[in-house]
Amino acid sequence: MSFDAGSQLDPSQVSDSRGGGGGIGRGGLVAGGGIGGLIITLIAVMLGLNPGDIEGANNAPVQEQPSAVSSSLSSCQTGQQANQRSDCRVVATVNSLNQFWAAYLPRYDVDYTRPRAQLFTSRVSTGCGTASSSTGPFYCPNDKTAYFDLSFFSLLQQQFDTAGGPLAEEYVVAHEFGHHVQDLLGTLGYAQRDPQGPESGAVRVELQADCYAGLWARHASSDQNSGPVSLDPITDTQLAEALDAAGKIGDDRIQERAQGYTQPESYTHGTGEQRQRWFMTGYRTGDITRCDTLRASQL
Repeated sequence: MSFDAGSQLDPSQVSDSRGGGGGIGRGGLVAGGGIGGLIITLIAVMLGLNPGDIEGANNAPVQEQPSAVSSSLSSCQTGQQANQRSDCRVVATVNSLNQFWAAYLPRYDVDYTRPRAQLFTSRVSTGCGTASSSTGPFYCPNDKTAYFDLSFFSLLQQQFDTAGGPLAEEYVVAHEFGHHVQDLLGTLGYAQRDPQGPESGAVRVELQADCYAGLWARHASSDQNSGPVSLDPITDTQLAEALDAAGKIGDDRIQERAQGYTQPESYTHGTGEQRQRWFMTGYRTGDITRCDTLRASQL
């Protein structure tokens, strides 16, 4: 989606450690990782590595996350800039997500608290451990922060042959914020009950985050959404770009690309078709109760 050129952005909602290395985080793997977990699997299979080694966390005190807005992000002030720069687009998307969820969740007697959002390059220290760029975007429930390396968006286009586009990038951010909503609702931990398999808790949690992303896309681009950040109506082309990205990063597509065959028993995020379908469930219905993948008889 494109942001209304007159939207007023709040860059203080995103911290920026790009150019910094980050330190060592405390023990525990990155939790609730969305799309990034699939990238880990792909890289690991191609290089013959254990995915756990890539995510490995060390038992050391967690460092404080940057709180100041970088000089680069401080220039992200308008919707027009969000339409021109990926880092400003992340800021605008974070603003829109916080605006939407803060208005939507109280309808269900849930108070929304903002997560942190952080841009990084190379590696970053988190409450869930040290992560590198190969981890991709992820959400850490220990420090309530969604982490993004902007190079991931280029990876989607170059390595996965996706169409790219603004809504595809915004979908990635919205998916990780979906994990924060799950954290608030107490359902994020469902993924740990059975972390692999075609109908596992992990797959159900990831598909629900896709549905929540679609839910945001539906409401954020409607006339009923009010606030300093507004979006233009979604075009058919933009929707197709987002669905293309969701489809290309399904477990089946990732595994076929990496090893030439699929192993449903090792699925952690769902197939490309499932990811597209659940995103569209949220987008078409605009109803969070229709995103109950945790109890769905069929995924």
